[in-house]
Amino acid sequence: MATSCISCLTFRFQVTPIAPVSISNAIGRCRIKICGITNQADAELATEAGADLLGFIFYPKSPRRATLEAARESVLAARLVNPLIICIGVFVNEAPDAIENIRAHAGLDAVQLHGDEKVEVVRSLGGAAYKAIKRIDASTDEYIQTRRGHMGADQLPDLMLDADHPTLYGGSGARADESLARRLANRCNLLLAGGLNADNVAEVVRLVRPWGVDVASGTERLPGLKDSGAVRAFIAAVRQV
Repeated sequence: MATSCISCLTFRFQVTPIAPVSISNAIGRCRIKICGITNQADAELATEAGADLLGFIFYPKSPRRATLEAARESVLAARLVNPLIICIGVFVNEAPDAIENIRAHAGLDAVQLHGDEKVEVVRSLGGAAYKAIKRIDASTDEYIQTRRGHMGADQLPDLMLDADHPTLYGGSGARADESLARRLANRCNLLLAGGLNADNVAEVVRLVRPWGVDVASGTERLPGLKDSGAVRAFIAAVRQV
C-alpha cells in the first residue's frame, strides 16, 4: 500500500520477516536501481519501465541533486505506479540527524552512504542504511554485517561497489573493478555501480552475478534528466540475463 509516512514505510518492511539472503537467492534476479532521479516524470518513467529501486541524491555538489520537495513528489508519484518500489536517499558525509529528517520528509525507505562515513554512522541509522565503497579495507566486513539480519534483508543490498575515482564520490562514468566485484558478490548482496549502460550491463551481470546494478549517467540525456529510451534499454538488457 502506497504511503508517504516514514513510520509506515518502515512497517512495510516488517510485515513479513525475511531470512538473510543466500547467495543462490541473491543471484536469482538482478535488481535494478535507477539513480539520479530529480523529477516526478523520471520517477514515473523508471518505475513503469520496471526498476526495483529509485535513487535520489542529496549531495550538494552533485549535478543530479534532488530538491527535498521534488524527491517527495517523485516518491509519491512512483508509488502510484508501483507501491512496492524502494526509494533510496543518497548522502555524502551528511550528519545522521539531517539524513533522518530528509528521509522522513521525502518518504524514503532507506539510505545509501556514499562518502567517508564510518561503520558507526551506518549502524546509527538502524538497518535502513548501506555503505558504498570503492575498495576493500578493514571496515568492509563490518559494513556488510551491519546490514545483514535486518527486516527487509532481501529488499536492500548489504554493500555497494562503485568506481574508484580520486576526486569524485560517484557519477564519474568510470567502471568499477570487476574482479573485486566478483569477490564481493560471492560474500554479500552486492549492488554494483560504475559506468554501466545498456551496452555493457548484461555482460557485467553475467560475469559478476551481483544482487543488483545501479545506473545514473548511463540512462541520461543530460545530468539529472533521464532518457526514456536509455532507461528502457538498460532495464531490458538486465532482464534478458
